[in-house]
Amino acid sequence: MKHSFLFYRSIVRLVTLCTVAILSLPSKANDPVPTGNRVVYIFDLKKEIGPATWRTTMQSIDRAVAMNAQLIIIHMNTYGGMVDAADSIRTRILNCPIPVYVFVDNNAISAGALIAIAADKIYMREGASIGAATVVHQTGEAAPDKYQAVMRSKMRSTAQAHGKDTIVTGKDTVYRWRRDPQIAEAMVDPRVVVKGVVDSTKVLTLTTEEAIKLHYCEGKAEKIEDILVANHMSDYQVERYVLSPLEKVIQFLINPYLQSLLIMFIIGGIYFELQTPGIGFPLAAAVIAALLYFAPLYLEGLANHWELLVFLTGLILIGIEIFALPGFGVAGVSGIILMVLGLSLAMVDNLVFEWDFTAGLIAVFKSICIVVGSSALALALSIWLGKSFLDNPRLKRVMLMAEQRSSEGYVSFDNLSGLIGVTGTACSMLRPAGKVDIDGKLYDAICEIGYINPGEQVKVIRYETGQLYVIKAGER
Repeated sequence: MKHSFLFYRSIVRLVTLCTVAILSLPSKANDPVPTGNRVVYIFDLKKEIGPATWRTTMQSIDRAVAMNAQLIIIHMNTYGGMVDAADSIRTRILNCPIPVYVFVDNNAISAGALIAIAADKIYMREGASIGAATVVHQTGEAAPDKYQAVMRSKMRSTAQAHGKDTIVTGKDTVYRWRRDPQIAEAMVDPRVVVKGVVDSTKVLTLTTEEAIKLHYCEGKAEKIEDILVANHMSDYQVERYVLSPLEKVIQFLINPYLQSLLIMFIIGGIYFELQTPGIGFPLAAAVIAALLYFAPLYLEGLANHWELLVFLTGLILIGIEIFALPGFGVAGVSGIILMVLGLSLAMVDNLVFEWDFTAGLIAVFKSICIVVGSSALALALSIWLGKSFLDNPRLKRVMLMAEQRSSEGYVSFDNLSGLIGVTGTACSMLRPAGKVDIDGKLYDAICEIGYINPGEQVKVIRYETGQLYVIKAGER
């Protein structure tokens, strides 16, 4: 068992070292560029807005500032996502010291519209759309008005952040918003009326031509190079944000299907470990699966410290119930509940509760269903696999299948209380433990008083916790 444990520990260490080495590899695409070039930094927002896109934006802008880039272009095609993440991206863009342009490649919908409006300039492909920024539940239904009010104010203030243009017509001077805040508000609220643009029955979504006419788009562009030409940039060097090995691994591991498999490995590993003595491969597999489950969620900003502690507390309570307490009671049930909650809550971004508590509860319920379903499937498969191993003739060759037969001298100690009062002979020195012969069978025994020499007669006086206690015959 000791050699087996050392072998598995070596495997775990090797896997850990290889993983750290791979994740530590630098990305050549993100290496600093030579100074003196007019750098245009480009990164993509082409999926659901959330913690991953927020982190991509933060890293990209920080990278562009560090290399003294002259322009940042966001290549966007998104139907929206989480409002809290979009708001953080919006704020970062508004406070960026470098001009930020957005190239809308087909869609800047909902949270994407909020981000696009924050940019200094917007360019759209022919046939693209921007708008429809109503806050909705995960079910697709519109959220209550208090959430819409927050979104209206953010859209309005984002448009106003670009200031006003001064227009001189004859003797008159007119100040006009560069981006009309009322139009931005109409993208959220169907009750907002913009004369000549939208009535009070539908949420505003603009086509490319409409966005240009209403000053929400600086022009058409079929590719990013068209934007550079339109802004008279000829001597430039393009740098793009490229996912690092760590980012690629994180995106792979946070796939819901893979998370379900990791949960199955965690539960299955714990189950198999409890069925076998010592510490071996099942526990190592469960630990590695738990690390692969929680680590990307933690780096992604979904899992917090307290959720990890909830899971570990549940695991400890189950261990106490199994190894320290008889039966299965409060500690075991509490441990199971805490483990399920820890695994489930780690999947859900806690900020969603700040926007919509009902949507947060729905998200938690879905994650609990995933965890409970995966756990039940893992237990069922573990029981089935365990039985299959025992019935497989090939696997029996590598498993301990020996039987301890009574005909070979093995006896059960379940009913030794019937030996109380019976006499026998000491086969070895009892000081205080040793061997005694009773009716031709050897038993382990403990001398109750003093010591007993080999060959002396003994008498069994009591039986406790699987152990015979004897004295010299005739002492009592």
